Amino acid sequence: MKRLPLLVAVLASLSSQAFADAALDALVAAYPDRLASYSETELVWKDGSRMPLGRLQPNLPFEQRLNQASIRDQFAIPYPLAGAPFQAPPRDIDPGRLRNEAFFLKMYGDCRKGEIAPRMKSVPWLPSHGGGSVRVTTINGVADQLEKVSRELDRLPAALIAYLVPTSGTYNCRPIAETNRLSVHAFGAAIDVNARFGDYWLWAKRPDGGIAWRNRIPREIVEIFERHGFIWGGRWYHFDSLHFEYRPELIALAKQGWPRE
Repeated sequence: MKRLPLLVAVLASLSSQAFADAALDALVAAYPDRLASYSETELVWKDGSRMPLGRLQPNLPFEQRLNQASIRDQFAIPYPLAGAPFQAPPRDIDPGRLRNEAFFLKMYGDCRKGEIAPRMKSVPWLPSHGGGSVRVTTINGVADQLEKVSRELDRLPAALIAYLVPTSGTYNCRPIAETNRLSVHAFGAAIDVNARFGDYWLWAKRPDGGIAWRNRIPREIVEIFERHGFIWGGRWYHFDSLHFEYRPELIALAKQGWPRE
């Protein structure tokens, strides 16, 4: 059985339990090698350690919330359903962009301490089109899932290959532009496609401070990534249309139609 359908099936089972939290069920189901369970206040790791879930912080200014997101905040903005229109999201609607850095450091390691490189694997990238290879983490099966993405992308019509070859990078031990927060690239769990066709919110700020949303990445490409657990930065108000990162818990919840009214 493929990984994402299996995850959805596990979630359906978990959601029937008393006092279950659908978002935390999704989180534990998405990372079974790392996460064991949760309580009302803590996330329990397979090694027995515990991490506070924190509280939702909807009243904080968005930039402050980005800098001090709790684990619960990671689910505050639902990822859209598959097939959702490609259009400008409302202000500060960035599904998946609220990240608790302590969670990601525990999950993948700290690149500044040399903890990421030993867990990396080279993945063939569109080999039929000379894409070479990319290096991503093996933790949580990220490398395996990206290889599935690559195989599907490799079968797309020739007109779409220019968006994908060459890529603009995977692992990079760096912060997000103009912040002190580590990029998901620093954990080896993200890929940027061809920057020639990418659009980024910092390049699109208007004089009034607003952002002129833009995207040139075709739907066929986005849907293949999403099918294998990668969210797309083009679905953010603060858009990054060449960026994909592995967040299967958000995709699984979107498949469930979460949150339900």
